[in-house]
Amino acid sequence: MIATTTPRMTHALPAEHYERLMRLARHVNLAQDARLFDEGGRADRFWIIRSGTVALDLHVPGRRPAVIETLGFGELVGWSWLFPPHVWQLGAEAVTPVRAHEFDAAAVRSLCAADAELGRSVTLWVGRVLAHRLLAARTRLLDLYAPHGSGLPR
Repeated sequence: MIATTTPRMTHALPAEHYERLMRLARHVNLAQDARLFDEGGRADRFWIIRSGTVALDLHVPGRRPAVIETLGFGELVGWSWLFPPHVWQLGAEAVTPVRAHEFDAAAVRSLCAADAELGRSVTLWVGRVLAHRLLAARTRLLDLYAPHGSGLPR
């Protein structure tokens, strides 16, 4: 069975790890159509959506960016900050006005390095999000570009 939403930080992390991580958060407001990041850019932060929606997109040469997934309340925007070389693998844009918790990636990586258990929790959570996003990207690209009826294998 395929999960329909990505794992939320509040459910994925033990309460003490969640609380420590949230101490690093700052509240931000993003305007509709604001570009959060582009593929290939330096991944130096990430967000947890408090309200609004963000579209993840993939550059397709000669075409408009393909929207891979739309994220909402409680979802992680950005995972590339955790894995070297810390370069965005997708793009992201606010579909509506967005309120979010923003995290400095270097500060979170330092916190994870200083506390192995917290680091493990964060890595497992982001890994689960990444697995979901890869499946979503595959499914969406098949929807857009595969011959009709090719779908996912059963």
